[in-house]
Amino acid sequence: MGDRYTLTVLASELAQRFNVEVTSGYKPKYNAAPTQLLPIITKSSQGISYFYWGQIPDWSNNKALSSKLLFTEIEHITQKTSLSKAITQTRCIVPMDGYYEWKRISKKGRVAHRIVFDNNSIVGVAGLWEEFEGEDGDMLHTFKILTTEANSAIDSMNNRMPAIIDTDKEEAWLNSHASTEELVAMISSYPSNKIHIYSVSPKIEDIKNDSEFLIKPFAPADQFGNYSLFD
Repeated sequence: MGDRYTLTVLASELAQRFNVEVTSGYKPKYNAAPTQLLPIITKSSQGISYFYWGQIPDWSNNKALSSKLLFTEIEHITQKTSLSKAITQTRCIVPMDGYYEWKRISKKGRVAHRIVFDNNSIVGVAGLWEEFEGEDGDMLHTFKILTTEANSAIDSMNNRMPAIIDTDKEEAWLNSHASTEELVAMISSYPSNKIHIYSVSPKIEDIKNDSEFLIKPFAPADQFGNYSLFD
């Protein structure tokens, strides 16, 4: 999975989809990126919470948030004691309505693509959250996204994709006392015939860019200098 995703829906749509309260501070994200404060849903919350995407490395002395520790492979959950404990205690759902991948077309060239789900739906992605003490003594909350094997539509760009939870299993993912094995079994690769992939502007490379323009179709040729009138 690439390190950018989108959640472009209105607050009312997000609230209805997951049956949670969404505060007035919510804003659509067209370029959700590592270390940013992003909306997630946890077991203990009745609404959206905002946690940082990433993790503080165990070996870090300055408690700085890493932009590289973003994902955990679902297959590793049953193999590592720390992850097995986390999946039973600190699960979360990361709402998204699309994510970005890059397709390599030459040694130095790659084309940005956005991947959206069946009927442009909002999906719930499996995640794990953690709590740390920050440099100022305040508690810092972070999350990682779980990934699974990519389907056939994605694997030419990346062999991993977000671990999407079936809608009818989302409540169980958050609230059940299921075993680790049962929780892992809730995850499967999203069907390749239920996604749509299209090329987008290379401007998503810059995390400072976060506008609706980023999710508009953008011809691959334009990514190499022939910029559109909307650029």
